Amino acid sequence: MIKLRNLNQEKPFLVFEEKYNDALLAKQKNIEAVCISSYSMENKEVNARYVNLKFINDREFIFFSNYKSPKANDFQLHNQVTVLIYWNSTNVQIRMKGNIKKTSRKFNQAYFKNRDKNKNALAISSEQSCSIPSYEDVNKLYRKSLENENLIKCPNYWGGYAFTPYYFEFWEGHMSRLNKREVYEKSDDSWKHLILQP
Repeated sequence: MIKLRNLNQEKPFLVFEEKYNDALLAKQKNIEAVCISSYSMENKEVNARYVNLKFINDREFIFFSNYKSPKANDFQLHNQVTVLIYWNSTNVQIRMKGNIKKTSRKFNQAYFKNRDKNKNALAISSEQSCSIPSYEDVNKLYRKSLENENLIKCPNYWGGYAFTPYYFEFWEGHMSRLNKREVYEKSDDSWKHLILQP
């Protein structure tokens, strides 16, 4: 699940909340899974991966990751991302474009302290996306990390990312193919509302 905290009351955030609640009622599996696309300035290519969205605080959509990962490098050099959600239980797709930044060290520490210790052990043991000789080595590092007495101390190389959308597209699929596409795009301090053709 995604925890909504002090959700911004501007229209696109309220529409997001409505679609999210509909998917919850429809018992959507992996409702927190979102695909984030970033741009690698070094390799001149686009990368995409799924992450688990944990919180929405006001306007910020927050997930957690290793700060030494390839995506972390992408975010540092090019802070614009595109995010895609698809909830098949309600046949709704949500596209967002936004700017991304790290969350504060204090926020990261508070979240890590209350997280499941098995997850923390993995976060501590893994050099995310770095090559390793075998999957058994992954398991060995993880088991060794579980012996760590301080599994509530957040490492410096792990923490949150918050992206703030300036573009939302809500897509609703219909059997007739007359799919509904509704866009909210930030312009100065207000949201421009558009309906797109299927």
